[in-house]
Amino acid sequence: MRFAVKKICAGGAKARAGLLQIGSSSVETPALLLSTRKGLPAFMSCDLLSSLPLPDSLLLNVCPTHFIEGPPSKTLSNIGGLHRMLGLPDHILVATAGEPIESLPSSEASNKFGASFETPSGRKLVKPSDYMELISSMKPDLWASLADEVPAWVNEKRNKTSVDRTLRWLDACIALDAAVGANGLGVVVGGSSIEQRKLCATEVSKRNVSGFWIGGFGLGESVEERCNLLNAVTDCLPSEKPRIVSRLGLPEEVLEGVASGIDLFDSTYIYQLTMGGFALIFPVDMVEREMQNGVVDSSAGDSTKINLRATTYRKDTSRIVDSCTCFTCQNHTRAYLNHLLNVHEMLAQILLEIHNTHHYLRFFRSIREAIKDGEFDLFWKQFVENRRSQIAAAVL
Repeated sequence: MRFAVKKICAGGAKARAGLLQIGSSSVETPALLLSTRKGLPAFMSCDLLSSLPLPDSLLLNVCPTHFIEGPPSKTLSNIGGLHRMLGLPDHILVATAGEPIESLPSSEASNKFGASFETPSGRKLVKPSDYMELISSMKPDLWASLADEVPAWVNEKRNKTSVDRTLRWLDACIALDAAVGANGLGVVVGGSSIEQRKLCATEVSKRNVSGFWIGGFGLGESVEERCNLLNAVTDCLPSEKPRIVSRLGLPEEVLEGVASGIDLFDSTYIYQLTMGGFALIFPVDMVEREMQNGVVDSSAGDSTKINLRATTYRKDTSRIVDSCTCFTCQNHTRAYLNHLLNVHEMLAQILLEIHNTHHYLRFFRSIREAIKDGEFDLFWKQFVENRRSQIAAAVL
């Protein structure tokens, strides 16, 4: 793996544009890791995945704990790993222990032996040796070590324990994989404690890892706490290695993360939108923001998304977003999607996930362009101001 920072924001933010290269594949950052279920997005097959913008859609987040119940590790290993099993040789697979939909970290049940996760098949305790066995059979391009993630409301003693366990498990994972320096990511935890976050970041930086996974967010912290914690952590991390953060998915959260120097984002935001019947509509660059003057019915969504289940769209023959070039917008109308959702047709989720993924990847591309042009601060400011003004208009 190779990573290089190409441009750093000149303003007050620490936003940076970079290039991540793994094998023959390369992706510009900041970028989005697409959430998957056993290697593929929830509603997209391999052929549909190829319809998404390239190379932006090459990054896939896979969760090893999804494979605890099968297929067996030996079977995965004999196949040749996930790339071979999924038929995605050029995609970049990034493995992380937990995710907030089907493998939620359970801090109460974690202990000194391993991390606990709530899964569809019950609560599972995963030890470093078990975890590395899964990693070895999956053969991902990058993987994050096992971590003890805790919510924001735990006390300082529990935060310290989470850091101690995470560092100990990282050392155990390194000992179990001699090639960790080539593709291992050290996890930074510490809950809502800035002191413990800094300590963890400093200690992880001393290990032989190729990047950093900043975990423990989206677990009850306030917006102000999150900004302070992110900035404190990134200040302690070396600039030449990529930083990945989990569970920050809202557009505003992504912009905050980028401003703090985050390179990659792991989020289930698209999945949650799709399951709710929502379609993203917010303008993805400054030009679109200036051109947009339509009013969204507040009962059917907001300035970021629309609820296509609403009766408002029953006879709406327009595209979800006029300027969108995704398969859904080029071939189907809001009325058709409204029909599919209300008759519970599974095609609705497929078409929605295609659009939402395509739209969000365009958003990340606009962020990268703003950084390269030295206009990220302006981009961020205009986005937030536009969002606030539309919310205020909807309330009135």
